[in-house]
Amino acid sequence: MPFAIKDNIDLAAIATTAACPAYAYTPERSATIVEQLIALGAVPMGKTNLDQFATGLNGSRSPYGACPNSVLKEYPSGGSSSGSSLAVALEVSSFSLGTDTAGSGRVPAALNNLVGLKASKGLISTAGVVPACRTQDCVSIFTATAREASQLLGLVATLDPHDEYSRRNPQWNDLSAFGAPRPFRFGVPRAEDLEFFGCNEGPRLFSAAIAHLTALGGEAVMVDLSPFLEAARLLYEGPWVAERYSVAGQLMEEHPDAVLPVIRDVLAKAPQISGVDTFRAQYRLQALKMICDRALEGLDCVVTPSIGRPVTSAELAAEPVLRNSELGYYTNFVNLLDYAAIAVPSAFMSNGLPWGITLLGRAFTDQYLLSLADAFQRHTALPLIGGEAPRLPAPKAVAGNDMARLVVCGAHLDGLALNWQLKRRGARLLECTHSSADYKLFALAGGPPFRPGMVRVAEDGVAIEVEVWELPSVELGSFLTGIPAPLGLGKVQLADGRWETGFICEAYGLTGARDISHLGGWRAHLQQM
Repeated sequence: MPFAIKDNIDLAAIATTAACPAYAYTPERSATIVEQLIALGAVPMGKTNLDQFATGLNGSRSPYGACPNSVLKEYPSGGSSSGSSLAVALEVSSFSLGTDTAGSGRVPAALNNLVGLKASKGLISTAGVVPACRTQDCVSIFTATAREASQLLGLVATLDPHDEYSRRNPQWNDLSAFGAPRPFRFGVPRAEDLEFFGCNEGPRLFSAAIAHLTALGGEAVMVDLSPFLEAARLLYEGPWVAERYSVAGQLMEEHPDAVLPVIRDVLAKAPQISGVDTFRAQYRLQALKMICDRALEGLDCVVTPSIGRPVTSAELAAEPVLRNSELGYYTNFVNLLDYAAIAVPSAFMSNGLPWGITLLGRAFTDQYLLSLADAFQRHTALPLIGGEAPRLPAPKAVAGNDMARLVVCGAHLDGLALNWQLKRRGARLLECTHSSADYKLFALAGGPPFRPGMVRVAEDGVAIEVEVWELPSVELGSFLTGIPAPLGLGKVQLADGRWETGFICEAYGLTGARDISHLGGWRAHLQQM
């Protein structure tokens, strides 16, 4: 399978330039991600152009020339992973590697009808990648479909001892988490936070995307995007500019003409940033992250436009900093806030230019976001690159994320004696429902606390009142170890046929128990005590 490599990612024995000839060097070994892919049988086709030092979102900031859009040549490709996006969009390679610090893997995807995976920080190794902002950098992947991106991520998301920022991929985010999403809740920015920069088609296209997500079983919830946008401004107005300067600063000081003027202008203020400025910005970012994390509570993702509006190459040449900044309106905050994001094609504008949305969520929900993107692609059925009609079969598995569902039938019901054990673990009530009509409910001997045992039976079963709760997957283990015998966790069938993890009871525990199935639930039993 052929793939292309952004030229700030090392390929052994091939010069890495970061689009700056004076910076170029020839590495002896490839970046970890490249080594992984070659070991899996992928074939590197070569290196691709980029905005110099990966500083830019447009694809025009390179001494090797600007990259035009794959559909309309009067528009830029988007950047900084410009060449990598074109390699896939023009069918030169099956997939490609980019990097994404501020949106470089998502903006080009939106402008070229591609899926752009900006995985959680540390999930894909950045060893052998020229830093832009070392603490914020991610390797990105461009593909035609979310399913392809999911498969690639599942193969390369491993802990790398050569990358001090590498993080272990949790079990709930491995390839088995890719599947068909259940009903979900997604955040939508308030009207006052949306910005289309004069693009008349943007509001209609975004509304249509929301309608598609709703048709897939999603429930839209308004989200205040202003703290996200404030975090975004820190990337280029705060001390992270100094982090960029740590890579190119010495070259810029010794050979200023080696660095493009627009890049020099971006980095020029870095030497004036003090340690005090740095800590103040970090404190503010942490405060904003707390606010943003709370906004994501109870949501499976947030959806935004990938860009407000496409800009022409002429507009970009006239106002390079302003227009580049507009392209990053919805992307600059994601890495600073430690979120995952997937750019997915959503529509085509009246002039034929691709337009897309971004699904973003908590770190390590990448496979879940890719599952939503896959469902979205199957629902919209947009032509893929090259005009190919999509042939995307629905996954048989159910999509998973960093939250686990739990069926309770007794003392853990909302407001009852042991419900606090769920709530202190961050659980929330999803629904009140019933089991399938295949169970009996018993009041177990002993107590307090008094507890029921729900047992699946072959005949004479009834539907038992239950609740479905959702709690962080990392909390499920400690909850399980605290469950006393004869109770435990297993699979419980609900009235609609679903199987979920829930409370079950071992048969020996029914000694001395009373059959209370006729009451239909534990609450009714408590009312009769």
